[in-house]
Amino acid sequence: MGDGEDRPSLADQRGVESVYQPAEDSDLLARTARERVEAGDTVLDVGTGSGYVAATLADAGARRAVGVDVSPLACREAADNGVPVVRGDLVEPFQRDAFDIVTFNPPYLPTPSEQEWDDWMEHALSGGDDGRRLVDPFLETVERVLAPGGEGLMLVSSLTDPDAVRAYASEQGLASEQLASEKHPYEALVVLRFYRV
Repeated sequence: MGDGEDRPSLADQRGVESVYQPAEDSDLLARTARERVEAGDTVLDVGTGSGYVAATLADAGARRAVGVDVSPLACREAADNGVPVVRGDLVEPFQRDAFDIVTFNPPYLPTPSEQEWDDWMEHALSGGDDGRRLVDPFLETVERVLAPGGEGLMLVSSLTDPDAVRAYASEQGLASEQLASEKHPYEALVVLRFYRV
């Protein structure tokens, strides 16, 4: 394979960013979460990318809004945008009961493995075969970091089957409700709220 030092990244070859930038999904999640933030809340934005959602919630009055992302490129960009950020996988780096609100705009596009690219942008976009590559692991772990009365807010697509996502959350001991939705040409975007039963 070689060291690849002299070759452009796959994201560069495709002419796209290597860090996910705010789009209609990020905006819907940020607007919905902004309405729920109270002064003094501690917020975690999982898969923060550029840090847009975390920055929006900090501006809305959160006492502390932190981002986490597995991509070193995203961590650098979020930090450059003024967001405190930790490099890590989902909620793994954080202590129990640490956050009042945890937001997540996961990679939700169903993507057959033969169509995936091996780069950071693919990691930010591809939800695997069913669109739930990171949705399910998030639901399995988010409860641990929620403070008493805390909630997780996750954006999913109609392509990801929100009813199946909610059913899986229930299996993990999480109640859920739909807070917002927007129709787009090929899908509906939905914000789901998850909380301890």
